[in-house]
Amino acid sequence: MTYFADKQPLLTDIFSRYPATPQGRRSALMPLLREVQDALGYVSETHMAEIAELCGTTATEVRSVMSFYSTYHTLPTGKYHLQVCSTLMCALAGSDELWDHLVSGLDVQPGEVSRDGRFSVQKVECLGSCGTAPVVQINDEGYYEQVTRTKCDRLLAAMRADAPPPPDNPVPVTVREDGRQMLANGERVGASIADLTPVGGEV
Repeated sequence: MTYFADKQPLLTDIFSRYPATPQGRRSALMPLLREVQDALGYVSETHMAEIAELCGTTATEVRSVMSFYSTYHTLPTGKYHLQVCSTLMCALAGSDELWDHLVSGLDVQPGEVSRDGRFSVQKVECLGSCGTAPVVQINDEGYYEQVTRTKCDRLLAAMRADAPPPPDNPVPVTVREDGRQMLANGERVGASIADLTPVGGEV
């Protein structure tokens, strides 16, 4: 049975948000993906084909859209899906070493789920919290910031007990009027726009 076969009111609601044109139907692609992902944790080939048919496009295009966003998964994930930011600022702050520590400690690689079903891991592009690097996001919740090996071990222990602590910062990250990020404890981090030096002299 397909996912949307018994969900006609939901389909009507989603498609009603867009123009009744071929382009409008294709605009519903991402909400349909999100619906399946939220319910099942990933989007299988079968569900990609179903969504393609509903939107009047191809499964290849659906997969192409999914591949652009790290939030969509084509394979099952663990109860706790750990996403480690791998771009420059986090790498400079130690995310590569954190990643090695994580996959070694969990004995799991991208695309795999730990034997107890709890953990899966993924390197992702910039999470937009460069001032609090290195950053880890668990599932679609907020950010765990300045994650050292010690903090990582504490997080893993809490998740093994099914009692993960609340994230340090919700999504989206709080940015104050001076352009600096703010941690959950109120500490401001990163550079201020007032610290910038004009290029080519005074403006």
